[in-house]
Amino acid sequence: MAQTSAPTANPSSAVASRRGQSGGDHRWLILVFVSIAQLMVVLDATIVNIALPSAQADLGFADGQRQWIVTAYALAFGSLLLLGGRVGDLFGRKWTFIGGLAGFALASAIGGAAQSFGVLVAARTLQGVAGAMLAPAALSTLVTTFRNPRDRGRAFGVFGSVAVGGGAVGLILGGVLTEYLSWRWAMYVNVVFAAAAAAGAWVYMTNERPAVRARIDVVGAALASTGLFALVFGFSHAESAGWSATTTIGSLAVGVLLLAAFVMAEKRVAVPLLPLRVVADRSRATAYAAMGIAGVAMFGVFLFLTFYLQIVKGFSPVMSGLAFLPMITCIMISSNAASMITLPRFGPRIVITAGMLLGCAALAYLSRLNVDSHYATAVLPALMLMGLAMGMVVSPSMNTATAGVQQQDAGVAAALVSTMQQVGGSIGTAVLSTVTATVTTNYLASHASAAGGSRVAHVAATHGYVTAFAIGSVLFGLGAIMGASLFPSKARLEAIRAAAHAEPSRAQDTVAEPIGVEV
Repeated sequence: MAQTSAPTANPSSAVASRRGQSGGDHRWLILVFVSIAQLMVVLDATIVNIALPSAQADLGFADGQRQWIVTAYALAFGSLLLLGGRVGDLFGRKWTFIGGLAGFALASAIGGAAQSFGVLVAARTLQGVAGAMLAPAALSTLVTTFRNPRDRGRAFGVFGSVAVGGGAVGLILGGVLTEYLSWRWAMYVNVVFAAAAAAGAWVYMTNERPAVRARIDVVGAALASTGLFALVFGFSHAESAGWSATTTIGSLAVGVLLLAAFVMAEKRVAVPLLPLRVVADRSRATAYAAMGIAGVAMFGVFLFLTFYLQIVKGFSPVMSGLAFLPMITCIMISSNAASMITLPRFGPRIVITAGMLLGCAALAYLSRLNVDSHYATAVLPALMLMGLAMGMVVSPSMNTATAGVQQQDAGVAAALVSTMQQVGGSIGTAVLSTVTATVTTNYLASHASAAGGSRVAHVAATHGYVTAFAIGSVLFGLGAIMGASLFPSKARLEAIRAAAHAEPSRAQDTVAEPIGVEV
């Protein structure tokens, strides 16, 4: 455990802060390159799902092995995010960012050239490791680059659009590359994204690191990484082996115990991996929970609606990807409007709660689907509502979760945002997949004698999908109750601003800067 005193920012940090407030700098170019990197990380999850059937046919691995192409990435990425965020804080975000890009590009090239299942799984694991370094560095660069509330809102609007819409872009790009080139290009395309982002970072980003570099909290890193690994593995294993499997129960129990031990250890270490002041603020903690709910929703919508469109309605991979374009458009509109207009004016309580209610309505609408439903009337309205909802939840939650953190904590605060999204996605995928499979199996068993076998199979599958959508709708409803109850009102935010002016040193450590207010 580190015993070094808390680091202090070097002069370059002050310079960078002044740059962020001025107009004569490259921060908007930095936003472009950071967004390219975020797009690569987010779309990689869905682009691989689209390419997976072709990869399986080419490499000849069994259906039981298929899940490891997805799980290997999720395990490495989810378990190392907190460590990756702290590495950026201690060693500088520019070089962590570029190093993560280089690692991701190398792993993608290995995966694209893979001639065996084992090599492909190893490449996906390396992608996860690199992504765990890259994702927190990208978001924390945004946090430290954009200090002015107005510019910060614009930057988070763009970044939030990419963070949510990237999954749908992956569906489109994966379908096009797989159908017209090869599944291998779903991996190779990452090299192009990484090269562009790294070149821009090399030229325009400034490396900022503490004047006195503390040692990494080894005990905290070990507890957090193994705890998150066990948790993600447990949920992933439940999808294939069931919730009653000994390995599933054991992994989840060990994960919870290790994470509890991690929290206890962080109270005692001088320079913790996750300073508890980061999550002590009520608004910030609630924003993290909102990101977890958004993670469940994103993975659920993309996964099960893609299945419905392709399996039940017969859409091609390209057509199913294009079907999500209206959702991407609505995300871009909503995310930017929320970050630049409504969040500064109304605060997170109203904006994020309203987004949760819209998400609840969108998934409730999708829960009415049947095999004869038409895209224009039964899917399109829900996708547009969901796009508006996700823009109102994700971007403001990212903004709220990282507002007011000390510069030396920006990386780990950003890492926690990605961790909640990733763990939420893992939980959502495992739980909803299990529920969907159970409902589908039960329906088939009760209608085994029905005529028209293929239609019965489609009806059964649709029953499973709409059940997942209904559960997601309830979860969004609970998220709305959470947002309305736990986020402070606008008046409370104004009180926090007054306290920040009265006690600046204390406010910096414990209270998030009010959104949209220059302190």
